Amino acid sequence: LQLGSLPQGALTLPGISIPPPSPAAVLCAFHFAKRVCEVLVLHKYSGRVDKKTPSFVGFYYMIVSILICLVSDPNPSAMALKVGKILFGIGLAGNFYHHRLLAKLRGDDSSAGGEKKYVAPKGGLFNCVAAPHYLFELIGWLGIAIVSNHLNVYLVFAAMVSYLSGRSVAQNEFNRKKFSSDEWPETRKNLIPFIF
Repeated sequence: LQLGSLPQGALTLPGISIPPPSPAAVLCAFHFAKRVCEVLVLHKYSGRVDKKTPSFVGFYYMIVSILICLVSDPNPSAMALKVGKILFGIGLAGNFYHHRLLAKLRGDDSSAGGEKKYVAPKGGLFNCVAAPHYLFELIGWLGIAIVSNHLNVYLVFAAMVSYLSGRSVAQNEFNRKKFSSDEWPETRKNLIPFIF
């Protein structure tokens, strides 16, 4: 199996040549390492999820990651690398911060009777939008797309914008039904403050 030419630093095994990872592939690895750590340590899920949904999502992200690793520019321009890494860092930090705010809400999410009590998220950009963690996730993926310098990765980013935009609309609709207008104003946007 030969994956591209053999640049310096490539891993070689008998009959297999694996080039060193592109900068975009390294960012993907950081993204998913952060996600795994959050799932293991931070997230407190409020409901049950069937096995099919996370299995499909995990398979999708695996395919996306393989695509990014295969098509990304191994030597992006200094400007693309700088801008992409800055956006990725902002996305990673903002996503983590808002996940932490959600986890704090669920720290004691049941009432005295044992029933789950939903609390309107507050703090950070939750005061402006329903899903700021999705916004920052998208900022991080935009950073990966810029570093990758490949149309297919921009198309992956566009698909994620579509998917997470729809999820943010559904979240906002759920919150409007669940909370009073004092807790969750009708004017609160879905994903992008003051715009959408």
